[in-house]
Amino acid sequence: MKYFLSVGEDTQSTQLEVQFEYINSIIEHHRSLSITMVNTEILCTNWEIGQYISAQLKSARWGAKIVSALADYLKQQNPKRRGYSKRNLYNMVKFYELYSDSHFINLTKSLNLNEFVQLPTAQIELDKNVQLSTAQTPNQEMAKMPKILSITTFTNHIEIINRCRNFDERIFYMLYAAQQRLNSEELRRCIVNQTFSSLMDKDKMLSPKLLTQYPSTEFILKDKTFIDFLNLPKKHNERHIHKGLLNHMKEFILELGKDFLFVDSEYGVQVGGSTKRIDLLFFHRALQCLVAVELKAVDFQPEFIGKMDMYLEALDRDVKHDNENPSIGIILCPSADRSMVEYTLSRSLSPTLVAEYRRRLIPQDVMRKSLEEYCSFLKDLNTKKS
Repeated sequence: MKYFLSVGEDTQSTQLEVQFEYINSIIEHHRSLSITMVNTEILCTNWEIGQYISAQLKSARWGAKIVSALADYLKQQNPKRRGYSKRNLYNMVKFYELYSDSHFINLTKSLNLNEFVQLPTAQIELDKNVQLSTAQTPNQEMAKMPKILSITTFTNHIEIINRCRNFDERIFYMLYAAQQRLNSEELRRCIVNQTFSSLMDKDKMLSPKLLTQYPSTEFILKDKTFIDFLNLPKKHNERHIHKGLLNHMKEFILELGKDFLFVDSEYGVQVGGSTKRIDLLFFHRALQCLVAVELKAVDFQPEFIGKMDMYLEALDRDVKHDNENPSIGIILCPSADRSMVEYTLSRSLSPTLVAEYRRRLIPQDVMRKSLEEYCSFLKDLNTKKS
């Protein structure tokens, strides 16, 4: 957008836009930093409250009635203050006890997770006269909260704690929630839909060209997509899927990943003397490329690839901007014979992914390896941004 449109002032206008954007970036940087600092302080508060109550409960001097009385007392002290109900106080205890566990601490060290945290975790100075247990118990030093916890919110942590089975999953969803900027509702859906299993699956149906041009797509594109929000009938066709996704685009983008920006439906590309229409067209911010999505109501067939090759060629020739990367294709179908896909994709010259809308779990024994590779991917991503 031009801010100064007088004739002969185009150069000045461009320079001013650059300068204005610099000021805007300063505002956004410090706004983001202030939000991060507030979140860190909230987490530190909850961590230290959780540690204090945990010590009291373990000493058997406190019970459920005293925790209830504490919740009532805090409400009386400040009726406008939120987040200190009995239930949430117990959530703070769970938060502290789970993430002060030595297994979690050792895992965060082995993965060098502090590298993901830009803001040092603050630690509140407590009154030295306040003891954690009873008047007869020596004062216990407050344990510091692991820095990695500050990358997402307390409500997200509670979702992760309650819905994930082990530390590998929990760490993945902390990182994923931060990277995708998920709120608690969005995060819950990702966990329920097993994003960890889908994203970290090493047996994705990717064309060699896609892996060559975009090696990071292993950690960005999912090969399992859940579209249960469409409530599709048992017998459905592509029109049902297409219409349903348009009506639930927000949910679909969350399922794909929040870096997907919707461009258009039935996007027309000119091929020879006819117009061919791509079911759904997106732009991916991280990959900086157009993404064509073809919807199929039947299992994968080899001829799907030829059609996608044509779409991607047309996009790259006539639609893609010079500063953008080659376009990517995603064929979304109910299921696929993996051998048939491998044979078909092995000769394809287009960067294409075949994805399914059905459930398949990642084996438990490869989960840790997947987490390590995802951490390595994020570190490389952060290095490129800095």
